[in-house]
Amino acid sequence: MVFSVFLIVISKALKNKAKKIKEKNRIQSGKITYSDVHRIEQPLFSKKYMIAGKPDYVVEKKGFKIPVELKTGYCNSPKNNHVYQLAAYCHLLEENYGVFVPYGILVYNNSCEYKIPFNPKVRFELENIIKNMRYCLRTKNISRNHNDSKKCISCSMRAHCNNKVI
Repeated sequence: MVFSVFLIVISKALKNKAKKIKEKNRIQSGKITYSDVHRIEQPLFSKKYMIAGKPDYVVEKKGFKIPVELKTGYCNSPKNNHVYQLAAYCHLLEENYGVFVPYGILVYNNSCEYKIPFNPKVRFELENIIKNMRYCLRTKNISRNHNDSKKCISCSMRAHCNNKVI
């Protein structure tokens, strides 16, 4: 009897902790099936596009897997690079789990939350971005698309870039 009560108390404490994490990170209701924020997860891999990635969370809701990406900073509208990073996670989930992913969610520090549809237009643009990136790497013709020195220093393409800020 005492052991049963103990298990019930532990179970309620874990549910409350999960609820607080979801509220803090503005994660929609549903079961968290993947979390790269509170534990280390294996990256998802796409054979079709030869890309890999790890969304911050995946929430299962109404039979759908929904990627959730948490972003630092403040934003009045979703940034394009964040939208296509999220689109890549949508694709990775579809390819790895064989399910349809209707949308993903971007959450910014200033409590802005954006539901980004993974529709045919976004799918097409994602494919073109990946093809363009592959072309740039293959031809070694990589140009900077910003004037931010902080971004330049930590850029993954820095070694290949022909016009660094610093």
